[in-house]
Amino acid sequence: MKQTNIELYEKVFLIRYAEERIIELYPDDYMKTPMHMSMGGDAIASGVCQALEPDDQVLGTYRSHALYLAKTDETDNFFLEMYGKKSDIANGRSGSMHLSSLDRGLLCCSAIVGSTVPMAVGAAFANKYKENGVVVAAFFGDGATDEGVFWESINFACLKQLPILFVYEDNDIAVHSFNKARQGFKTLTKIVAQYNINVFEEIAVDPERVYNTTKTALEIMKVTHQPSFVRFSYHRYLEHVGISEDYTAGYRIKEDYKEWYDNDPIKIQRKKLIALGVSDDEIQNIENRIRCRVNESVKLAEKGEFVEVADLCKGVYY
Repeated sequence: MKQTNIELYEKVFLIRYAEERIIELYPDDYMKTPMHMSMGGDAIASGVCQALEPDDQVLGTYRSHALYLAKTDETDNFFLEMYGKKSDIANGRSGSMHLSSLDRGLLCCSAIVGSTVPMAVGAAFANKYKENGVVVAAFFGDGATDEGVFWESINFACLKQLPILFVYEDNDIAVHSFNKARQGFKTLTKIVAQYNINVFEEIAVDPERVYNTTKTALEIMKVTHQPSFVRFSYHRYLEHVGISEDYTAGYRIKEDYKEWYDNDPIKIQRKKLIALGVSDDEIQNIENRIRCRVNESVKLAEKGEFVEVADLCKGVYY
């Protein structure tokens, strides 16, 4: 598991450092896109994508940085989109919220809450029809579980025994509204478990535990021919949209979440590498290599070209 843990660290560190650079650069106002940061939930995309096969497909939410970086391991187009420049994604149109990479299996991300869940079910249905062995992972947050289409998607996936993994990123809050204020039930997973679906739960601070839970969910899917549902609980470090902490708003108290900060995914995974015999110098080399990549991508994006005005509406349907 040593190599797996090294690769997991590379993923979580890449996500964290890329977002740290965004936080540093965003006040310069060259990135015109709204930012929904992944900090605190870095282990989820890292662990799940590590467990998936390269050809497997994923769909995500507007909080898309972690998923894009974990699935593609690509930073040039990522930052070009952040800056609204020409790229292989959407020529600056996607911004932060609509990232995709079809050749690497990231079908799409969307700012419309819950919208990619039925799309993921459709992709899973197509894969089953083709008998190509491809699994789809649908990532979604707390707000999506209140949408009617979420329950319709769960129901259809179970009826058709589709190869889909539902990844519930649960930080107990939708924008500024806690789950208990919106939901007339105690435990979502107990309700989902009434369907013909494999249900798992994990606290998502340890990337390896997320990886192992996902592996188990995928293996059981193959045996039962039923979809799987995994609830990963985590704490969102920053405000719903933006690059700052939101504890000044009064609905969250930072001191209540000290345990989450003490068990940060980066800290946990770094300690794990040391326990596995990876030297501090080797870890520093990993970090420096990733910093170098990200910083070069930032330079590329800063020098990048904007799409021509005449081409702005090409490929846009309205």
